[in-house]
Amino acid sequence: MVNNLKEQELYIKDINNRKKKIIICRFVILIAFFVLWEIAGDLKWIDPFLTSTPSRMVKNLVKLYGEGSLFKHIGITCLETIVGFLLSTVLGTLIAILLWLSDFVSEVLDPYLVVLNALPKIALAPIIIFWVGNGMSAIIMVAVLICIVVTILTVLNGFREVDKDKIRLLKTFGASKFQILIHLVIPSSIPTLVSTLKINVGLSWVGVIMGEFLVAKEGLGFLIIFGGQISQLDTVMVSILILSILAYVMYKLVEIAEKQVKKKLFH
Repeated sequence: MVNNLKEQELYIKDINNRKKKIIICRFVILIAFFVLWEIAGDLKWIDPFLTSTPSRMVKNLVKLYGEGSLFKHIGITCLETIVGFLLSTVLGTLIAILLWLSDFVSEVLDPYLVVLNALPKIALAPIIIFWVGNGMSAIIMVAVLICIVVTILTVLNGFREVDKDKIRLLKTFGASKFQILIHLVIPSSIPTLVSTLKINVGLSWVGVIMGEFLVAKEGLGFLIIFGGQISQLDTVMVSILILSILAYVMYKLVEIAEKQVKKKLFH
């Protein structure tokens, strides 16, 4: 018994040490990348005007902060992304539920969903702008359009992969399709739903930035376009770096939510 406890403690210790090593290696790679980038710019291995350098980006960041517009641009883009993310996830899941409940409707709409999934969504952006106007609502709609079809297809496929024998068993006990959905299909599809959230994190950022490229007068996408137009590539690089950080933070929040859901399910 004592030996088993010691082995378990050693195993946990090894896992914790491995996690620490992974985190340290990640930081070392990141720092090395920025140091090499700075050196390459200073020694003219690369053109600092075209690629910027970390020091130039820091100066530009301080300048944007001094102008008082930085957090405004970040806040607007974050708001658009969160709203687009939530709308596409909720609406896509609800539509997937309705399609699972009706096999007939699902078979009728299946080819249309495939076509919509293959269609470059940005091609529909000009139409959306005419429909909902030139503003935040259009940007959110572009994000929703990019995410929602993927959400529907992913969640619906997850529902269809639930064990058929379990479904038949519930039917023999007289369970309705809605009861099967609530008590079996959705709980069994939690991993799929979480995976969908992770996919939508990236897609929602893509959708919002695409929308901001087309119609925005504020936001990080606007900063990228504006910086390119006036040849301020430091602004472009700073905006891209901020976007990367925000996307990573949002992804980690989804991971934290995933862990909490798993704890509730398995305890």
